[in-house]
Amino acid sequence: MPDQISEKGASLCTMGAYNFELLESEGVATHYRGVIEGGEVIRLADASRPPWQMAIDLTQVPDLPNEGRDYDYDHYHEAAGHNYLIPLEIVFRNEVPIGSSLRSRTAPEDHGLDFDSWPEGAVDLDEPIIEFSTKYEESDRYLTREEADAIAGRADIDALADLAREVNRIITEQAESAGLTHQDGKIECLYYDGEIRVADVVGTFDENRFSYEGTQLSKEVLRQHHKRTQPEWVQAVKAAKAEAKQENVANWKSLCDRDPQPLDEDVLTTARNMYCAGANAYTGQELFDAPPLSSAIGAVQRL
Repeated sequence: MPDQISEKGASLCTMGAYNFELLESEGVATHYRGVIEGGEVIRLADASRPPWQMAIDLTQVPDLPNEGRDYDYDHYHEAAGHNYLIPLEIVFRNEVPIGSSLRSRTAPEDHGLDFDSWPEGAVDLDEPIIEFSTKYEESDRYLTREEADAIAGRADIDALADLAREVNRIITEQAESAGLTHQDGKIECLYYDGEIRVADVVGTFDENRFSYEGTQLSKEVLRQHHKRTQPEWVQAVKAAKAEAKQENVANWKSLCDRDPQPLDEDVLTTARNMYCAGANAYTGQELFDAPPLSSAIGAVQRL
């Protein structure tokens, strides 16, 4: 989805900074140092405008050699030493919404749910599901616990799962305080001399799925819009990924012969207002010039 959405980057930076500061207040280690304004690193509360740059502690991302879809993680970890970005995404799910890949990969009974097939609506979970997927492979794939443990290197897989649960709890509680529902999300982590820290960015509308009064509040809105309005492109992407898997080709994009059409201006405006109004609501601050969240979501419903 290549379209540029006005102020989306600032809204994601704002939410990411807010969540990093929230995590650190709860004792969760992160790579966050602050946001940047006027060349200085400051706390989000001291920013005079929505930030678009964040300062972080750096880590190593070694090369990950591959032949087709076979990746050499031993090489990655030999080069990484004791300071590296763990090449995993740790996924947590509180719900199974429409569009979740869990629906196509697993059956409800795999998670102790009493359904013969996935219902049309979102499914609430009593306990979050924790999954692991690859980070740097051309096509992400979900892993067994044993596969994830091998890919994690020196990082303890159980500690990663526990950290994901804690981050999920904190974001879920913050979302609830803002009138939002936190459906699912992910974290990425770095390993430094025995310590695991939350890295990348966390708890944004691109990394996580939220809803407001039953309506999606995340980039899933645009995914579903593309599926409705550009089904030929969606099918071409699906076919290219299937061919890449069959032919052991790492980069599926080289096999896709279609590009998406640009989104209409009214769709881009709706998306901009969704991101900005959502960030205002989540942080409890009027950082962006945006309509009330209820109005922004009303426009999303009309797409």
